[in-house]
Amino acid sequence: MKIRLGYACISNALNITSSSTMTYSYYKSKDKDYINDKLDKIIKSNFEALKEILNYNIKNEIYFFRMTSNLIPLATHPSVEFEIFKKYDKYFKEIGNIIKNNNLRVDMHPDQFCVLNSINFDTVKTTISILEFYQNMFDAMKIKSKLVLHVGGKTNGKKEGIKRFIDNFNLLNDELKHMIILENDDKVYNIRNVLKICNTLNIPMVLDYHHYKCNKSNEKIEDYIEKIFDTWDTIPKIHFSSPKSKKEKRSHHEYIDVDEFIKFIEKIKFVDRDFDIMIEAKGKDDALFRLIRQLKYKTDYKFINSTTFLVK
Repeated sequence: MKIRLGYACISNALNITSSSTMTYSYYKSKDKDYINDKLDKIIKSNFEALKEILNYNIKNEIYFFRMTSNLIPLATHPSVEFEIFKKYDKYFKEIGNIIKNNNLRVDMHPDQFCVLNSINFDTVKTTISILEFYQNMFDAMKIKSKLVLHVGGKTNGKKEGIKRFIDNFNLLNDELKHMIILENDDKVYNIRNVLKICNTLNIPMVLDYHHYKCNKSNEKIEDYIEKIFDTWDTIPKIHFSSPKSKKEKRSHHEYIDVDEFIKFIEKIKFVDRDFDIMIEAKGKDDALFRLIRQLKYKTDYKFINSTTFLVK
C-alpha cells in the first residue's frame, strides 16, 4: 500500500504567497486605470509565486498539492469585470505545464461562499458561476483536476439539505459534475450522509478524518473506508489534521499528532490500496516534514521518496 503526502496552498519555507488579494471596497474606491494596473500586478505576482511554490514542491519531492482558490482576486465578484483568460493565457499555460510535466496531483477547495444546497437560488447561481470559473481555470491550464465541496447548510433539516444538493448538482454541466468531490464536515453531514450522496451522484468522496472524529455517532472508520474508496475511479484522497486542543477540537493544530496518524493508518491498512493524504495543518510544509521525520523514527514504513511511503 503506497501513501503519498501533500499539503495545502502555502509553503512556510518560502516567504511568498499566491493568494494576495484586493477587497471590492478598495477596488471601487480608486481610479479605474490605477486599480486595473494594481490588480494586474497582484495577479502576475500570484502566478509567479505559485510557480515558485510548485517548483519548490518538485525539488522536495512533494507531488500532491492544493492550489489556492484566491489566485485571481475579485475574479468571481459579480460587480467586477476584467479580462482574465486571454490576458493571462501565458501564465495559465506555464502553471499547467509544470503540473503536467512533473505528474503533480493538484486540486482546489472553493471557499465558504460556495453553497450549492442554499435555499436562496441567487446564492446557488453565484455558486455555479464560481465553480464554472474554476473549471475554466483548469481548462486554461490544460489540466484535469478536482474541486472539493461540502454539502452545505441544513435549513429545513438534513434530508432537505441533501435533496437540494442533489437537485442543484444536476444543474451543473457534465464536465463540471466530473470535477466535484464531496467532503464530510465537522458539524452536520457525516460520513454516512456524504457517502450516500456520492453513491447517488456517482462522484468521489473525500474522507476528512478530523471531521469524522468531530461528527460521528457509532460509525467505525474500518466499516466505511472501503466503501469510501470505492467511490473513486482513480487514487483516493484523504484529509488529515489534528485538533488544536480539547477545547478547540474543530480548529486545526500547527502540527499532526503522529501517534493518532499511525493509529489511523494501522486501522485502515487492511484495504491494501494506494491513496493520498492531504495534511491540513497550520504548519503547512513544516508540519508535513515534521510528520515524516516522526514516522521514520516511530515506524518501519519504507519511504520511497521524500513524501511517499509503503505500508505492509
